[in-house]
Amino acid sequence: MSESFKLVAPPTAAPLDPGFRPAVLANRNFREAVEASGEGVDVAIALERGDGSVSVYRTRAFAPDSAQAGANLQYAERLVKFLLWQRGGYKVIVGGHSQIAEHFARVYAADGERAFDHKFMGGVYEQEFVVEGVALEDLPAQQDTTMALGRHLDGNRVGFDLGASDRKTSAVVDGESVFEEEVPWDPKNQSDWHYHYEGIKHSIDRAIEHLPCVDAIGGSAAGVWINSRVLVASLFRGIPEDDFSAHVKDIMVNLGKEYGVPMVVANDGEVTALAGSMSLEENGVLGVAMGSSEAAGYVTLDGNITGWLNELAFAPVDYQPDGPVDEWSGDMGVGALYFSQQAVGRLAPVAGIDFVDEPDLPTLLERVQQLHLENDERAQQIFETMGVYLGYTIAHYADFYDIRNLLILGRCTSGHGGPTILETAQGVLDREFPELAEQVNLMLPSERLRRVGQAIAAASLPEID
Repeated sequence: MSESFKLVAPPTAAPLDPGFRPAVLANRNFREAVEASGEGVDVAIALERGDGSVSVYRTRAFAPDSAQAGANLQYAERLVKFLLWQRGGYKVIVGGHSQIAEHFARVYAADGERAFDHKFMGGVYEQEFVVEGVALEDLPAQQDTTMALGRHLDGNRVGFDLGASDRKTSAVVDGESVFEEEVPWDPKNQSDWHYHYEGIKHSIDRAIEHLPCVDAIGGSAAGVWINSRVLVASLFRGIPEDDFSAHVKDIMVNLGKEYGVPMVVANDGEVTALAGSMSLEENGVLGVAMGSSEAAGYVTLDGNITGWLNELAFAPVDYQPDGPVDEWSGDMGVGALYFSQQAVGRLAPVAGIDFVDEPDLPTLLERVQQLHLENDERAQQIFETMGVYLGYTIAHYADFYDIRNLLILGRCTSGHGGPTILETAQGVLDREFPELAEQVNLMLPSERLRRVGQAIAAASLPEID
């Protein structure tokens, strides 16, 4: 970060991460400085997606000839990074500030600092990723749409959720789960697509054994899914590109044909939010699943979902200059490193927890959770640190979503971890964001729903003809 872009130490320090610098505090400090300077100008950022829909975000920045204009670049780059992973787009159009547009074009070029984002967004929308600068009046108009998702409870259904460390499956009859199972697997490190195909089919078949018949199958998984086709997903990272195109993109479509029933697969974050909305019988829900990575989804105030990506695992939440780096995207301070078992793995040695056998992350999480159940103060500090992260990040998310209910679930919230994270986050909101604390209900579902809620909600995705 440039010295001209001020980072703000949080009043509530993260116990195991004193360098944590919340995005929300830096962004708000920047905007206040712009207004106080009398040198602010309007800036708008439009993100265009493959279906022609457009999201527009409006903000303010220092004029290009201001002595403080250098701060614009850091603020705007982190802002666009967040918007890209929240809303998605193959084209970023900057209105009203050529300096910022030129900076984006360099940073998000195919050989730029954000080459990962350039390639990823181009792959998602199957078009070349570009950045353009235009006059403010020439910015395209907003054209966002929403759509209904799931909530179909009739008949005999299978629901599954594909995580990085396990597959969760439910057999559901008229909205009631009659069978649930979790099966460990390691999809990210497998190069043979048959491993994924056979694993998914095994879980579906196991659920079908507990139904008189199967009328529909619904699933959730990390990544970008459009019409049940996977365009990009960490679960399939190890598969060569040729095999991915030939066998994986349509893997769910082909499985649906094999079973001869309606089959719908959606992003796991969207299904998380749907699960929350269904269980609460309320809308305006942001769901955050803390598992092998961070998954997020949003149900609007009218009960629909957006056409956005909502891949907040790659959205920055911490601006500290020497923060942890995501091994896939190569970026620093992104959500996956703060709200997942990766966060537990990163914080455990800082807390003084080391295991001689160096277990994998799922096993390490289980051991830390067991220590927490035994009132180990080191484990307590890990989950309190994640709670501080969450409190400030909820305020950050609220600058981009209209939130009435925030639901957290996933493996990291099992045992005492979830209540500790939630209680700590609520304290941050109460002390530092009191208006937001009154508006947003922080929710933690039951232990059972935390672990298999996504699979049950996923079963409601298809409509039976």
